[in-house]
Order: sequence, then structure tokens, then C-alpha cells
Amino acid sequence: MERITLQPDLSLSRIVYGMWRLGDDQDTSPRNVQAKIEACLEQGITTMDQADIYGGYMAEEVMGAALTPEIKDRIEVVTKCDIVAPMGRYADAPLKYYDTSRAHILASVDHSLRLMGIDKIDLLLIHRPDPLMDHHETGAALDEVVASGKVRAVGVSNFKLYDWTLLQSAMKTKLVTNQIELSLGAHEAFTNGDVAYLQERGIPPMAWSPLGGGALMTADDALGRAMDAIAAAEGVDRAAVAVAWLLAHPARIMPVMGTNTISRIKGFSDALAVDMTRTRWFELYTAALGDEVP
Repeated sequence: MERITLQPDLSLSRIVYGMWRLGDDQDTSPRNVQAKIEACLEQGITTMDQADIYGGYMAEEVMGAALTPEIKDRIEVVTKCDIVAPMGRYADAPLKYYDTSRAHILASVDHSLRLMGIDKIDLLLIHRPDPLMDHHETGAALDEVVASGKVRAVGVSNFKLYDWTLLQSAMKTKLVTNQIELSLGAHEAFTNGDVAYLQERGIPPMAWSPLGGGALMTADDALGRAMDAIAAAEGVDRAAVAVAWLLAHPARIMPVMGTNTISRIKGFSDALAVDMTRTRWFELYTAALGDEVP
């Protein structure tokens, strides 16, 4: 498994295991969660993607219960903060909102460390752009959690380039990634500047929902047929083709794959073997667009 270096002391596996559905599984026992992590590790997938809000603020704890000392030594933990929703520990919140204040960020980091039973978060992301963000306060808080040793690196999620530059302008620490929605079903980031901005600066993006929330797996249209043709030629399934399409891009995209089915987890690395030529890439892109490129 290829690794992507974000800074000298941190690299992630090219494919990331996304745990947003971890708490939705009927079996959330430590043994079952360990089986999912082991299925990842067998392929060289070492990076686990979490967020405080996943599972109604319970997914981090479900994961933490499964983390043995041996597993902790073999994985990188990504988590996110700033969404406050009326559930779990924020059940008394009057509505869903964003909080990028210093107090909230520091408290969120401490919650995540405690729930996952770890000493350091490898990568902390601000989950959503906050229209009320004081970039000086937020930037200083992110610098602070890195300086404290509680967080190794920081980044963002769902930020536009102007959100990125605003926050980065008030920070000493470099933001190392932006986790954005990116797939054959949501490909606008390739043309609206989101990917180009990061690529120009050598910042590898993370891609959430690389299978379009599962829609790409059931699509009965030109795109579905195009994926099926390549899948049949390569001896893989549609998921591998969709992920290979992202991996072929020179921006060094890291797809975040989420499923609770162990057999599907074991197939994540199939994407690495797909021969995604330029013409195949554009065949899929053309089908996704619904027309030939201009």
C-alpha cells in the first residue's frame, strides 16, 4: 500500500478506512471492530478516519474499546470536530450549529483522546466551515493543540479555498489536507478549483464518499455500464473501478472508504491493481458528465 506523507513525522495509507458508519452496525463489539481493523491492516491500510459526531458522538468510543496496545501502534487516527448537534453529549443543544471557538476545540480534543483511549490524535480536522469563525482564535487553538503534543497535524474538511486561506493566514502550523466530497458522482471539485488549489501547493486531498454514498454501486445508466465494462476487463467490482478513478489523479487523492461489511473491506486494495489509463479515465468522466468534454 502506497503511503502519502503529509509532514515529516506523519504519513497516511493511500486508502483510508472511514468509520462514520461504525456505530450503525448491529455488532459493535470490540471483537467485530478489531476484525474490521485487522482486515484493513492486512492490506496495509493503517489510517482510520473518525469524527466526534459519528454515531451520535459514540463512534469514537466504539472504536476505542477495540484498540489494543498492538493495534494503536499500527494505526494513524484521524478525527474531526466543530459540529454540535442535539444528540449524545450535546443532547441539550437547541439546534445543530458549528463551533470553532478555542474552548470547543480544546474540549473536543480531550473528549476524543479519552473516548478512543489514545495519547495523541495523528490528524485533527475542522469538520465544516463555520461562518462565525474567528480565524485568529481558531488558528491559535489549532496551533495550541499541536504544540501541546495532543495532536500531530491539523487540516480541514469541506473547506473552499477562501476558507482555507482565511484560517491558514492566522496559523503558525501548516494545514496538511482538506477532506472533500469527491467521486464519479460528485466530481465538481476537479473543475471548480478545489482540487487545483491543493494540487498546486502539494497538499494531498482526502475524498469522502468516493462511491457516491453507494449510489455508484447501483447506478443503471451509462456510467454504471462504463464501470461494469472496466470491472469485467480487470476482474474487479465497480467499487474498485470508482476508487481507481480517484487514485489515478496526480493530486494524490486519499479515498476514505466506509463500510461495515468485512468482505468489502478486504476488497479495498483491489483498486490498486486496476489499469486506469487516460482513455478509461475519460470514458468514466464522460459518462459521469452525460456528454463529451467541451
